[in-house]
Amino acid sequence: MRKLTILLALLGLALLTGCTAWFGAGSVMKAIVSIGAIGFMATVVAQLAVDAILGLAWHAACRDIPFVQLVVSRMIRDAAASCLPFSQLGGMVLGIRATCSSDLFAPRGKGRPIDGSEAACANLVDITTEVMGQILFILTAVLCLVAHQQSSPFARPVIIGLVLLTMGIAGFVYTQRRGGDLLKRAGRMLGHNMAAQWQDAMLSSADSIQERFDAIWSHPRRILEGALLHYVGWLGSAATIWVAYYFLGAHLSFAGAVAIEGVACGIMSVSFLVPAGLGVQEAAYITLGSAFGIAPSLSLGLSLLRRGRELVIGIPMLLLWQAMEMRALRHKTPAKPEEAPATVPVREPTQPPQD
Repeated sequence: MRKLTILLALLGLALLTGCTAWFGAGSVMKAIVSIGAIGFMATVVAQLAVDAILGLAWHAACRDIPFVQLVVSRMIRDAAASCLPFSQLGGMVLGIRATCSSDLFAPRGKGRPIDGSEAACANLVDITTEVMGQILFILTAVLCLVAHQQSSPFARPVIIGLVLLTMGIAGFVYTQRRGGDLLKRAGRMLGHNMAAQWQDAMLSSADSIQERFDAIWSHPRRILEGALLHYVGWLGSAATIWVAYYFLGAHLSFAGAVAIEGVACGIMSVSFLVPAGLGVQEAAYITLGSAFGIAPSLSLGLSLLRRGRELVIGIPMLLLWQAMEMRALRHKTPAKPEEAPATVPVREPTQPPQD
């Protein structure tokens, strides 16, 4: 898997380089420079607003964890996925770690320690509600694309991928509702091949994880609120694309931005094995932008600006995660006990023998 990931990354990088050379590096750089510092900062601020909406969506489903704690964890999870593309499931792992330790940066009196099982359940539920909102967003994007171009070649494959994504998320939800039972069955089946204490720990952890999942899924209205807020967040990501195109000088309606971002999102979901969507994101933006009359150099510049925005936000968040880990480690390190001063044994004087 690691070799395949590296190979796909190299192929994507070659595709990105080829697109830049084909459309002219000079025109692409001109498009990037034309946005200016104000335009680039506008896209960064818009993305930060989207991150706040995503944190609010997570908090709607998992209200036991403070809002600030979830926003920080979410941004660290996204930063790992975008800035550390060679780590399989790295964003998920760092998201769980950040959820466990981000209480150090929560408002005073509101943060609380989160154990690993609760953090894992919270992250899995957030990803589930995010995909639910993503399905609705991609469907909206396909409708916008068909309204603009009825014979679009992207409509049918994206709809097929949407059906497969819906089937996958349905199985994912079923696994969360019955995950503890499945883990218990696996523990009993492997009981003859593992130590007794390992089997007991596996069964007890299955009960703990299932209790946490049941506690979250026992409020379906909260799950629905989280999915709808994620849908709003996806619309916000389309708004960031619209803002970027505006500063690049392209005339695009918000419905067009929804179509481009949603269909590109569906294409990148299918090509999830390609690290950070190298080459795939650029090709999708170029092709979809051309359908709306946008020059390929502008769409390629937009994709590169998006990657720059991810680095501007992601690198500080990864540094913040390192600071959180160091602070948590410092809190867990027990203080060395003070050494007692060395005492010199005092010999009692010997009494002379009595007569």
